Amino acid sequence: MAKKLTHLGKRGDARMVDVSAKPATERVAVAEGRVAMATKTLDLVLKGDAKKGDVLGAARLAGIMAAKRTHELIPLCHPLAITKVAVDIEPDRKLPGLVVRARVKVTGQTGVEMEALTAVSVACLTIYDMVKAVERGMRIEGVRLIEKSGGKSGRFRAKE
Repeated sequence: MAKKLTHLGKRGDARMVDVSAKPATERVAVAEGRVAMATKTLDLVLKGDAKKGDVLGAARLAGIMAAKRTHELIPLCHPLAITKVAVDIEPDRKLPGLVVRARVKVTGQTGVEMEALTAVSVACLTIYDMVKAVERGMRIEGVRLIEKSGGKSGRFRAKE
């Protein structure tokens, strides 16, 4: 049997899901994305020589701020009292580029998948913005949910 879409009413109208009857449980989500760029651009970022300043620090902060404001960006998301957001950015010489990973945690009645995905997306966009003067052809790619735990649906882990 196909799962029904919880954000749609009987007539197909958008609605916010009522989570008031759900128990508050610990919920964690991890998302990931990549910014592919030329090796020369990656070296510039890692040296800290970008004209706009600390690219990695700004991207981490932007990701954290975005996770906290997800409900303002995605129309049907609930405002959540997030208890932890961590944004990690690692160089990947094979890409070449940067791998951005966000881990978001809450004890609540709904999950934090959208917050983790928003954190990654905005961190990637910040990286692009800060070095676009050097390379406009960078690619933001592979933004996806890696894993989530908690809630009625339990644990999810993406296949590699």
